[in-house]
Amino acid sequence: MDRRLMCGSHVIGEAATRAGCRFYAGYPITPQNELPEYMSKRFAKMDDAIFIQAESELAAINMVMGASMAGVRAMTSSSSPGISLKQEGISYIAGMELPAVIVNIMRGGPGLGNIAPSQQDYFQATRGGGHGGYRTIVLAPCSGQEMVTLTMKAFDLADAYRTPVLVLGDGLMGQMMEPVTFPDPIDPAATLPQKDWVLDGAGGRDSRLIASLILDPIDMEQHNWKLAGKYKAICESETRHESYLLDDAVLAVVAFGTAARIAKGAVNRVRKAGLKVGLFRPISLWPFPEKELKALSSTIKHLLVFEMNLGQMVEDVKISVGEQATVDFHGRPGGIISTPHEIAGEITKLIYRYDTG
Repeated sequence: MDRRLMCGSHVIGEAATRAGCRFYAGYPITPQNELPEYMSKRFAKMDDAIFIQAESELAAINMVMGASMAGVRAMTSSSSPGISLKQEGISYIAGMELPAVIVNIMRGGPGLGNIAPSQQDYFQATRGGGHGGYRTIVLAPCSGQEMVTLTMKAFDLADAYRTPVLVLGDGLMGQMMEPVTFPDPIDPAATLPQKDWVLDGAGGRDSRLIASLILDPIDMEQHNWKLAGKYKAICESETRHESYLLDDAVLAVVAFGTAARIAKGAVNRVRKAGLKVGLFRPISLWPFPEKELKALSSTIKHLLVFEMNLGQMVEDVKISVGEQATVDFHGRPGGIISTPHEIAGEITKLIYRYDTG
């Protein structure tokens, strides 16, 4: 075990390296530049790792595709508009059932927007983001330590399901310094199971083909049914969430990532004032912890969704709880960071509104 004080982007880079990532391709864009910067220095000291600053975001994702075909644990990263440019390649990776990890350190948008922290890419992340009806597993850390665990978990999930996995952060999380503890690094050559589908030369075995072009409609339908079965299995096994002070709560705040961290501070404030409020934090944004939230709404009838946008996850919350609970929303777009005091005020107003009927 190794304890260090690091900024979030560096944490992701170190966690990826310790998880056996040996190929990184990316292109500069703020506020994630510290991640490729870290990977370039880290990989320069390793004999079995490759770092490439690609000529574009499109080139980077396609390089990751090629590395994954060869069996290497591969990663890329970008921020918001850069992720948009990678979407065609991510769709290809999903269609070819290749493992890959993609990191999005979100910025304000749409368009070029600004480099301030935001959560405006929730729709893009959780709906696949590109063409073809595919899905990506989406993990949303809220602390430096979770960046360690979820980045490393992302590589395991990508390999297990042969699918792209997205780690979703934001500009604040990428820059913030925190003490974190790293597990010992793995040796990918000795530790990871062999992949019987990789393209590593056909000497002594039958030839293999990895492709997303399936011209026969019947074959295409069968492939899509296969993907659908995989996505169903992911939904059944890979939901993650945190429950905080919910046992006696009459209102639950629902938030993810940095917003959840702010919300937890607000919950602690109002608890000191005697208000029975808790926090439900989705950690996997896809698959969304729908069943768990629906079960919660059978006892807690009032939910406040807080996001650093104008309302995106709130749609999944409403789908999850249906008519079992009222769902209110508070959010701010464009990079303005709400404070625990602000969210505590919103909670207090709702508590008294519902108490007075």
